[in-house]
Amino acid sequence: MFVYSVRSKHVKFFLLILFVAVTAVSLFVLARDSRETAGDSAVQIKAADHSERMAFLSQFGWEVSEEPVEVTEVIIPSEFDETYTEYNEIQKAQGFDLSAYAGMRVKRWTYSVKNYPGYENQSCIRANLLVYDSKIIGGDICSVELDGFMHGFSMPKTDGGTDGTN
Repeated sequence: MFVYSVRSKHVKFFLLILFVAVTAVSLFVLARDSRETAGDSAVQIKAADHSERMAFLSQFGWEVSEEPVEVTEVIIPSEFDETYTEYNEIQKAQGFDLSAYAGMRVKRWTYSVKNYPGYENQSCIRANLLVYDSKIIGGDICSVELDGFMHGFSMPKTDGGTDGTN
């Protein structure tokens, strides 16, 4: 018969190390999952190809041009100035947060919107998608006119105003 004794001090230390490791792995998985879902699991955020980007915009009722007006790389600033802080507030209101991508290079896909409600000059309306790692991490609907507007992806109410506020 073989007998092996273990001090309770060693068992407690081992259990503490095991608890810390399980907690760290759990936090990593949760952080990755929340970053991928952007806060709203009902909204599809995949953007690996043209059809996924079109599907994303159509979830909000937008009809856009088949081809993008522009595709460019942008760098999310490491530190947000007042303008970028305000832009990130738009993102947070729709379940995204660009601060998690500070300092990173992302791709911006810009499409012409064809069906902005109550707006005569449809050629000036754009949908911007910010894409990182084949997922949409933010974006906006805006007018490129001098006195234009900018808001999140939700279709504005058609009860009179075209200022883009929801």
